[in-house]
Amino acid sequence: MDRSAMEWKLEVVPVPVADVERAKRFYTEQAGFHADHDTQVNATVRIVQLTPPGSACSIVIGAPVSTPPGVVQGLQLVVRDIAAARAQLVERGVEVSGIQHYEKDGTLADGPGGRWNSFAFFSDPDGNGWVLQESPT
Repeated sequence: MDRSAMEWKLEVVPVPVADVERAKRFYTEQAGFHADHDTQVNATVRIVQLTPPGSACSIVIGAPVSTPPGVVQGLQLVVRDIAAARAQLVERGVEVSGIQHYEKDGTLADGPGGRWNSFAFFSDPDGNGWVLQESPT
């Protein structure tokens, strides 16, 4: 097998949550993710896979949780129009920061930046942190 032709695709990222039903509602009703499947494996194991619109990568939440809820930070969603994406989240009741950019010294400043330098930040109900980043059109 030609190793240079090997594809490596990140398809699922586990996100630890304390309350699966609450998290599923947040991700589907507020963040706009699609619920791919919700499987109750047995009395104690439940697996829910959710995918952001247009993404090839999903998240999985479920019970039992082996990692403390809220420890995942910096999950990044890339969008073409950060103002429109931020507005959708706000309309759905998500607490999301204003649009910000990084200065040359690494500090965050208010307002959009240049190419690949416009961000907004939000968290799920457990404190797992998400970043919206605008891609160049």
